[in-house]
Amino acid sequence: MPGLTQKALQAMATVLAILVVGLMVLAAIYVRQDRLLYFPAPATVANVATAELRAWPSAQDFRGLVAEPAGAVRGTAIVFHGNAGHVGDRAFYAHALAPLGLRVILAEYPGYGPRAGALGEASCVADAEQTVALAHRQYGGPLLLVGESLGAAVAAAAAVANPQRRELTAGLLLITPWDRLAHVGAHHYPWLPVKWMLRDEYDTQARLAGFDRPVLVAVAERDSIVPARFGRALHAGLAGPKRLVVIEAADHNDWTDRVDAGWWRAAVAFALGVESWE
Repeated sequence: MPGLTQKALQAMATVLAILVVGLMVLAAIYVRQDRLLYFPAPATVANVATAELRAWPSAQDFRGLVAEPAGAVRGTAIVFHGNAGHVGDRAFYAHALAPLGLRVILAEYPGYGPRAGALGEASCVADAEQTVALAHRQYGGPLLLVGESLGAAVAAAAAVANPQRRELTAGLLLITPWDRLAHVGAHHYPWLPVKWMLRDEYDTQARLAGFDRPVLVAVAERDSIVPARFGRALHAGLAGPKRLVVIEAADHNDWTDRVDAGWWRAAVAFALGVESWE
């Protein structure tokens, strides 16, 4: 270029190279973002099913695990677990909820554990809606949807995905949830244009804007993965019956050690619309 010194040309070439590399990195992240968002663990049905938690609805058509309460059944809780691992790691939900008279279905995601299928929001939400519909056909109501972290977004989406089936959900128990996945992504990757790169939005706040059933939002006070402020924001935007519960001193993955049977009893009672949180 006329008038530019060799030094200026070299500087421009360096800047251009940096931009090209940066764009290539962003493109690679965009294409491979499923590997940054989802952490499934493979397993067989034999690995995850037990005498207590049997394959549901069957080993051949596996969608998750089911546990029956010892006495009378007051309803069915469908649990959508957190991101990593598979349903075989979530027996603690059955141990907490079955003594309350709830049948417990631990729902598995496509691509996780023994299940084939594509990862992603569209796949997870459509599959969760099918799970809710199947549970209602098989067992009737009331249905309590329980979700943890990623599962909170899936449970909320399944509850409102089909307007004709919204009455199937008696209430929601959302544990360590977010309002919008983009906010969590921007928290962890502030140097990335997360809002523009995400294919899966998981906008729980928008989805639950018109939801009129009870929603209990439980946040971990010291959550380092999904900071509590995002769960608080979700709760603030809810229009229906709602309750915010802070699990004191808890982080994202140790909250189960900081709640007891009384906590579960009160949480379920509120989410089912039976009584207020004491």
